[in-house]
Amino acid sequence: MTARIAFQGEPGAYSHQACRQAHPEMEAVACPTFEDAIETVRRGDAELAMLPVENSTYGRVADIHHLLPESGLHIIAETFVRVHANLLGIRGTRIEDVEAAMSHTVLLGQVRGFLARHGLRAITAADTAGSARHVAEAKDPKVAALASELAGEIYGLEVLARHVEDRAHNTTRFLVMAREPDLRRRGEGVMMTTFVFRVRNIPAALYKAMGGFATNGVNMTKLESYMVDGSFSATQFYADIEGHPDDANVRRALEELDYFTSSMALLGVYPADRSRH
Repeated sequence: MTARIAFQGEPGAYSHQACRQAHPEMEAVACPTFEDAIETVRRGDAELAMLPVENSTYGRVADIHHLLPESGLHIIAETFVRVHANLLGIRGTRIEDVEAAMSHTVLLGQVRGFLARHGLRAITAADTAGSARHVAEAKDPKVAALASELAGEIYGLEVLARHVEDRAHNTTRFLVMAREPDLRRRGEGVMMTTFVFRVRNIPAALYKAMGGFATNGVNMTKLESYMVDGSFSATQFYADIEGHPDDANVRRALEELDYFTSSMALLGVYPADRSRH
């Protein structure tokens, strides 16, 4: 039986492309929402979930940071996908015929310059591949989709303009999630550790909590905050650091962090993707 990997979106989504890139041997399973992708893994209908967390142009993906700590899943890998936006239309359409471009709000935010240069109206849709499917079904030459070439292949659309993203480095980082953690050191490359925490209600708690990473020479590559349960006074922090919890310097830094936090949860330990550096 072929192993399965779940992703949010329709066939042809960039998350689908990430699944093919990271695990071409696995069957990719499309899910309507991030919650559905997580639940598919939790109930055993898939071995892994592929979840986007941030884009180099648009920033972090909304809701993911709230979902990860409560998902019951663990990060076992990361993968970086170069996101190429393509204008897709029904066959025989010229770019001059197109008046509007449909896509997910995240991708629309990455092609503002292209839309402005061509005078195209942006239409927000649920996801990129769904936009391609809608354009294929509607057969309206005035409306095109912004999506991957994979989506164009799946839905029989023609590439009217290729790689139209505003910035050449446009990349999305994905996390690969599994039911069980894998804390074993793998390979000789850099390891990443991801965790969430809340600081104690004392003056300069965050500053003091971060001090352990500086004094122990641990590189923190990401620190983000977000509200918990809609409260302005309850803030949770999401962090990525280089290193493994078994490393002496990382262990000391986490021990200092523990002293200044009211809660801390490890989300995963995994090898850094080669594209990170």
